Amino acid sequence: MAEAASPQLHLDDLADREREAVEALLFRLADDELVLAERYTEWQVRSPTLESDIALANIAQDELGHARLWYQLLQRFEYDEPDLIYERDAGDFRHSTLAELPFPEGDWADAIVRSFLYDVAEDVRLHAIQESSVPAIRDRVEKVLQEEDYHLDHAHSWLERLAGVEDGHGRLQAAVDRLFPHALTLFEPVGDVETAIDELGIRDRSLDEMREEWLTRVGGTLEGLGIEVPAAEPADPAGRDGEHTEHWEPLHAEMVETYHDLGRDSATTIMEPDDAQ
Repeated sequence: MAEAASPQLHLDDLADREREAVEALLFRLADDELVLAERYTEWQVRSPTLESDIALANIAQDELGHARLWYQLLQRFEYDEPDLIYERDAGDFRHSTLAELPFPEGDWADAIVRSFLYDVAEDVRLHAIQESSVPAIRDRVEKVLQEEDYHLDHAHSWLERLAGVEDGHGRLQAAVDRLFPHALTLFEPVGDVETAIDELGIRDRSLDEMREEWLTRVGGTLEGLGIEVPAAEPADPAGRDGEHTEHWEPLHAEMVETYHDLGRDSATTIMEPDDAQ
């Protein structure tokens, strides 16, 4: 007997439990993308080749665009852009600690491993909401997936390239060992809201199922390159509950510095997005 489809959840007509579940999922999606994009910008004009410099700049721009897509949905709950980013306390962000870690100076292997670990996770979770019971979420997934395919290709290409050069294998292994516990935090739960997210059909697989799929894909690729996958536990703090590493508050201050220095009380908008509703 076929499983009954979940009722469609429209953002303007949600019960409290439904809204809490939708908000929790959207904040994680948006915050991960925003903070990771901010870190990626640190590689501009520092990448090992002009091609890779342009590629990572484009990836950062894509991630910012994806963050905006998810934040726009949160604005349907009467938040505005300053509420979501510029005037929001650092402790209210729900991104994984993988996104906030600083890059070791000049270590391109670390940037590529981080991109790979994150982009596989992003691909897994986007497919998990491709048939979401929330039409507004479902409608945005395809656009994001198309751009994430390029991100995955870029990471895979550089992993193979680095694994094939002198000292590259060791640098990749060191980056995996450092980053893997933080990558596992991408699948850490937030209180009791995970049950509601699954029961309401907002995604079609649990965090545990997504983590297992991610481990299988990541492990297959890394082991194929001769890189050992560590038997790690998720880093503590994980970020999902608002507890972050010591690296987050300085990065947050840098993100909002210009807004506050200019005495803003609203975000400047040049033009409305095409899908503004």
